[in-house]
Amino acid sequence: MSILTEFREFALKGNVVDLAVGVIIGAAFGTIVSSLVDDMIMPLVGAATGGLDFSNYFLPLSEAVTATTLDAAKEQGAVFAYGKFITAVLKFVIVAWVLFLVIQAMNKMKRKEEAKPATVPEKPEDVQLLGEIRDLLKNRPPQ
Repeated sequence: MSILTEFREFALKGNVVDLAVGVIIGAAFGTIVSSLVDDMIMPLVGAATGGLDFSNYFLPLSEAVTATTLDAAKEQGAVFAYGKFITAVLKFVIVAWVLFLVIQAMNKMKRKEEAKPATVPEKPEDVQLLGEIRDLLKNRPPQ
């Protein structure tokens, strides 16, 4: 099946609306996660590492670049800004770790709920009557 055929079937099934809602919710969730990481978690990481900020790490690709900050270096010439990548990876790892902990806690709570002994439901009246008839027929002397 070609990709266009699959997409047409996807769209015809009404999944486009689901996809649009998912994109909107994903964008809103992304904004919340970005704010959480940038404004709450990364300052704590910065305090724990003594103010270490990877985002300004770069490697000049031109001899004309003599600046010590990334923004100034970009104005002077080409730079390999690997610090922003390190920061993005660090943010990803932090968010993944937090989500892992949340999901793990949710799974533990779910297991506790499932561990409760299930009560055996009472058999319906017709099933009880059929069981009694079966027992009477078993105990009847042969003819």
